[in-house]
Amino acid sequence: MIILALESSCDETAAAIVKDGREVLSNIVSSQIKIHEKFGGVVPEVAAREHLNSVNMVIKEAYEQANITPENIDAFASTVGPGLVGCLLVGMNSAKTLSLVHKKSFIGVNHLNAHVCANYLNSDLKPPFVCLLVSGGHSQVIYTGSYNKQTIMAQTIDDAVGEVYDKVARLCSIPYPGGILLDKMASEGNPSAFDFPEAKVKENEFSFSGLKTAVLREIKKFDKNNIPKADIAASFQKRIADTLINKTKKIADKLNCKTIVLAGGVAANSELRKRLEQLNKEGYSTHAPELKYCTDNASMVASCAYFNPIQCKDSLMLEVFSRDKA
Repeated sequence: MIILALESSCDETAAAIVKDGREVLSNIVSSQIKIHEKFGGVVPEVAAREHLNSVNMVIKEAYEQANITPENIDAFASTVGPGLVGCLLVGMNSAKTLSLVHKKSFIGVNHLNAHVCANYLNSDLKPPFVCLLVSGGHSQVIYTGSYNKQTIMAQTIDDAVGEVYDKVARLCSIPYPGGILLDKMASEGNPSAFDFPEAKVKENEFSFSGLKTAVLREIKKFDKNNIPKADIAASFQKRIADTLINKTKKIADKLNCKTIVLAGGVAANSELRKRLEQLNKEGYSTHAPELKYCTDNASMVASCAYFNPIQCKDSLMLEVFSRDKA
């Protein structure tokens, strides 16, 4: 089954063609980072307009890269949520139009489930497994018992990991996109320089707002020209990785599941990927998507459309949603 999928939930306009949920035939992403840089973050109205300007281009490039025509496509898919409503509408309406024109099925996809399915791309990974999903808007541990069944085992009660990365980056005067640059800065610092606290929350919860406040307190102790930014970044990143990996391990052990995978934009973080690999020495089997499939892309949407679509009697009646209905 060959699926053409579109992703437009935030600030990337993406199109991809994927065979049987695993074999990527094309993967096109048009990023808006440069456009939103001057605002210090994503402006929804601007993002939606840019999606309109780019969507036809990425579709055309996806066909060309895969070297196939619309007649070869079995179904069209798009992210329908969660995300920015104006942005989601561009991708969904484009995919629905393609499905009507070419008389093929339309498949709606949940963005978070798509991030989990990124692990299937160009791999032979199969459920069951425990997935640590970390992105700009979500931090969750998800048990994937089968291809079409995902259960949230833990999630943040305040800031998501990607969100707190960007906030700490701003405290350190690091420009947008702060999370990526903070990761690079951390590689030059001492992770033991500061002992940042871990929030005391329930087993099924994460909390990172207190960590952000602790970083702010330390920064205020220094003259603004002498802030040890690299040490703060390294210590902050160590605490994040410790919290995420330790809680994920506990949940995996409770479920008697020895396979742990990463997903989401923060799955590209160097420290988190390193810590995941170390789990192999403790008897776990681990997996992370290729870096290009961690951030928002349409290949993961196509994979999710194949393995875990949103079930609906009349899919053309699906509507976008801003927040996860789960």
